[in-house]
Amino acid sequence: MKTVLLFLVLSKTVLLWAEFEPVHAFQKALIDEEITGSNVAMVFQEGEVTYHHTQNSGKPGDKDIGPDTLFPIFSMTKPVTTVAVLMLSERGMIDLEDPVSKYLPQLADPKCKGESGVYDCVNELKIIHLLSHRSGYYYYGSHYIPSSIKYDNLEEFVEDVSQLPLEAEPGSRYQYGINQSLLGCVVQVITGESYYTFLKENIFDPLEMKNTKFHVTDEERANLFQPVFVNSGHLKGFTADLSRFTFREDNHAYFGGEGLVSTISDYAKFCEMLIGGGVYNGVRLISEDSIDLMTSKHSEGYPLEEQAEKELVGFARGLGGFVLEDPEGEGINATKGIYGWQGGTNTHFWIDREKQLFAILYSRSRSFSWDMGKRFRAAVYGSLR
Repeated sequence: MKTVLLFLVLSKTVLLWAEFEPVHAFQKALIDEEITGSNVAMVFQEGEVTYHHTQNSGKPGDKDIGPDTLFPIFSMTKPVTTVAVLMLSERGMIDLEDPVSKYLPQLADPKCKGESGVYDCVNELKIIHLLSHRSGYYYYGSHYIPSSIKYDNLEEFVEDVSQLPLEAEPGSRYQYGINQSLLGCVVQVITGESYYTFLKENIFDPLEMKNTKFHVTDEERANLFQPVFVNSGHLKGFTADLSRFTFREDNHAYFGGEGLVSTISDYAKFCEMLIGGGVYNGVRLISEDSIDLMTSKHSEGYPLEEQAEKELVGFARGLGGFVLEDPEGEGINATKGIYGWQGGTNTHFWIDREKQLFAILYSRSRSFSWDMGKRFRAAVYGSLR
């Protein structure tokens, strides 16, 4: 009997491997084309992991990826922060139409940039504007960008941001930027605890995301922290972390837009909760209504929104990520309504509620590639029967 069961399991594994050969080929191509080094991908469909493969490069300076390998996920932090804020909204602790200054008085009475100079903004800056990247804040130069090299707490960051004029009237246009990092400080003010503590108690612990955090230990940095692949033409190879984050445990600048490290299996649990309508292992973390709000259109794509990402053809913008509005624009047979986002050193994910599917790709390279995300989606959808 055991032999028969083992045969059935092995047979299913072989069939799944054959089915997802386009994904395997894509992972190998990322290395062969010198886009990135070792990488790991996962596909989950209808309640089970149907593909999970690590493609190690074996190149000098690279590391093999294991189950506990940590990756900085950068902007894949943003959907986590979006869920955190929507949790507080459900609990009646915040209204998305609240002025930001209710929680961060430093940001009261902001200035706006205009054709004739800086002036007092007419529109009120609201929480929903931060969630939807319609606040007027963007990603500034090295002085004000979220950085734990410069800041060791969020209050100092907000104080510096308060000196900046907005690029446009709040609510008037999409402008990708530092919004979720400001929202992390809003959560701290509301809850009276650190942003990391709130995430740990309300998201990471219930989802058993034991390796998702804002820091790494010395041992993790030496053994589990994946190196960065650099290919800039004249410089090619692997190096230590080149980010603007120290990831030190004694640093309390918990940036909700960029700061988390995680494993692929940890982030899969977050995706599993979302695809489950807010429920994980029988425990509800967030309502389906909040997920619907998160994944509905809050901004048009390019060119209707001039500042939207030009590479995301067919996509609108939700809260903390993209939403596919026109599958023909994407051109890879993806499902209308898929949503997800990516991180700055090439971590990518998306969720397909119609097919009950999500997919995650973790790699680490210095040059971010929108095309990598599209090729990954094409490989996954090209594998489905």
